[in-house]
Amino acid sequence: MAKTTHPNQASDTTELTQHLAPAWAERVAHTIPLVVLPVGLWRLPIGFGYAMGGEPMPAAWYNAPYVIALTVLTEILALLSFALVRPWGETVPRWVPKLGGRRIPPAAVLVPATLGGCFFTALGLHWLHQALTKGRGAWPYDLGWDVLAMTVSGLMNLWGPLLLALTYAYYRRRRA
Repeated sequence: MAKTTHPNQASDTTELTQHLAPAWAERVAHTIPLVVLPVGLWRLPIGFGYAMGGEPMPAAWYNAPYVIALTVLTEILALLSFALVRPWGETVPRWVPKLGGRRIPPAAVLVPATLGGCFFTALGLHWLHQALTKGRGAWPYDLGWDVLAMTVSGLMNLWGPLLLALTYAYYRRRRA
């Protein structure tokens, strides 16, 4: 008996992944979570009341859960960049009920990735503008804390441009 597939369902995943992601894109996908992680680690003590050289947050029951959730969410979003270089960014994994094995339309990946890349690039440009125009006045930390805050924030600001580069590589691969 012949196996039937849905019109949007890939009969073989090799037809989708015949154009593998370039090596540089693989490296960029691994880099994105690493440039996002330091700012998350920087943020965690603030949620527990340690000011990290800046103004202390007013004590509230929701500070720690908020900061932990924000840190976890940003890292999950950063890890989603792997969808731009892995087969699960082209085909729904087989274990997903009713959708497993179906092709993912490129726009369903390209639109959110492009919007996310533009959003994080805009945040990075705003951060850079603040750093260049206000200098140390933009971040009221002691000098040592200021250097650490600028370093971890500066790393995270690479997220947008890196994501846009990955998105372009995904577009070129899916277009081929």
